[in-house]
Amino acid sequence: MFTFHPMNMQGLFLITPKVYSDERGFFMETYKKSEFLNAGITQEFLQDNHSRSHRGVLRGLHYQSGDYAQGKLVRCVKGQIFDVAVDIRKESPTFGHWYGIILSEDNFYMLYIPEGFAHGFYTISEEAETVYKTTSEYKTEADKGIIWNDPDINIFWPSFNPKLSPKDMKHPKLKDIK
Repeated sequence: MFTFHPMNMQGLFLITPKVYSDERGFFMETYKKSEFLNAGITQEFLQDNHSRSHRGVLRGLHYQSGDYAQGKLVRCVKGQIFDVAVDIRKESPTFGHWYGIILSEDNFYMLYIPEGFAHGFYTISEEAETVYKTTSEYKTEADKGIIWNDPDINIFWPSFNPKLSPKDMKHPKLKDIK
């Protein structure tokens, strides 16, 4: 059982699963196709990813272009991250707007990010593990990004001195994307 909270950008949902806890631990469903369909999330998930990051690591802002655009269902299974989605749909009234939320092993939140958004996250805890489903398989030729500190987007990251990959340091600003 899930509760779907639509955010202020079309197609973006914060999802809270029903968690059954007792002295043994917990149980929760992380995806149920029928409930997602009822909430209007109709895309099929084709790939699962899992990453581990250390404190201060920022991954993103990533997206795939064209026919390989990806929707993502993101959750943090260990630690805590600040997760961000940026609307890059040029026809959207919220183009260039961002939404950020803390996802953690304790709050169990999931963020559904539809196609047409860039995604990134910053690791708040000493270490974090993030898992996410995607609606398209990864394709190197479609792999794109936006610089994490684009002043036109103005994301309020938890740090202004993150650890970045060489690739993530070279992404263009949103206004420079064709």
